[in-house]
Amino acid sequence: MSRILIDTNAYSALMAGDESIADELTRHEAILLCPIVIAELYDGFSRGSRNRENRTILARFREKPRTVCVPITDATADWYAEIKRILRNKGRPIPINDVWIAASCMEHGARILSFDAHFDEIDGLLRA
Repeated sequence: MSRILIDTNAYSALMAGDESIADELTRHEAILLCPIVIAELYDGFSRGSRNRENRTILARFREKPRTVCVPITDATADWYAEIKRILRNKGRPIPINDVWIAASCMEHGARILSFDAHFDEIDGLLRA
């Protein structure tokens, strides 16, 4: 099964009408969200004037049949620790939330859909 995990900036671009994001999502059987991305979105929503509207739009997106919110599990934590270790050894840290997002991708065999170039530092993480 082809899976893609959508990062916060890709979701925002999709909601702003970026057709390339919409096209990429159509190529996958499952669209994954993780709690870290949802938290980042909620944080952004709460700082804007359309908090309630944006939460409603996100809720509708999450109700789509191909959209799945994956949990953070012990396996996610193992991937997190491994990714952090590798990045530390490389001397190439990335934001902590993005380590968690990458760990979710690795656990679930998903590609990451993001505009953040620092995901390229993670060996074995597939980009969309």
